[in-house]
Amino acid sequence: MIRAASIETRDRRRALALAAPALAWTAAFFALPFAVMATASLWRRTDTGFDRRPSLENYADFWSQSAYVEAAVNSVEITLAVTCLSVLLAYPLAWIIAVELPERYRRIALALAVIPFWTSYVVRSYAWSLVLAKKGVLNGWLAAWGLGALDLANSRAATVIGFTHFFTMLLVLTIYASLVQLPRNLRLAAADLGASRFQTFRFVVLPLTLPGVAVGAFLTFALCIGDYVTPQILGGGNDLALPQLVMLQISRRADLPMAAALSVILMVLVTLAYLAMARWMRPR
Repeated sequence: MIRAASIETRDRRRALALAAPALAWTAAFFALPFAVMATASLWRRTDTGFDRRPSLENYADFWSQSAYVEAAVNSVEITLAVTCLSVLLAYPLAWIIAVELPERYRRIALALAVIPFWTSYVVRSYAWSLVLAKKGVLNGWLAAWGLGALDLANSRAATVIGFTHFFTMLLVLTIYASLVQLPRNLRLAAADLGASRFQTFRFVVLPLTLPGVAVGAFLTFALCIGDYVTPQILGGGNDLALPQLVMLQISRRADLPMAAALSVILMVLVTLAYLAMARWMRPR
């Protein structure tokens, strides 16, 4: 037993040594900056600088200002819409690549799915603004077909479209990774037992690939709710999201404590999304 205990202790030390660089990196570039930001959120901006006495006034101001609460609600609504649309579009595409396509064409299809990541994020957003503008490409096509123009520029719909274009490809990769690891024999066995293709998908494929869907959905949620560029370019500032509000506090009001408080609230929303996903994915 003594030898087993010493081996276990040695293994723990080895595991801690291997994890030490990652833990140090996380502490230096995430935990410490977040602690500084959380501390700054308890300060107050004054005419002469900052009042560093701890106070929750910034958080009270957030709940008392309807514009702040509305920005948080806008962020959550946009993010949920983008996440749902991206999952609904990405799953069939990932299924086609992983199951329907011959193996020799899969690499080509995956390369095409990755191509949007090669383009600058800002360039993609401006490209969508040109497509969705009042005299843009989309309305030019609709006019050529004799259809009415769509007023999508500088709207929430434009923001959702721009986000969905990017995150659908991200979800394709995570869902594809789950689908290719699923043994084909499981689907064959379900068919041998009399299950239809829909029943096989509903009771065999979907439950086993849900972890990949959940991981991709959470990444989409976390990246989307904290994004500033796309809502600023495609939304045009007409439907403020929480990251835009943070930037306004910094650039126009120079209120760093309030910006820190809004950033902490943003982190809380992401944490709640993670806890909800972890609880939903917990084995029953």
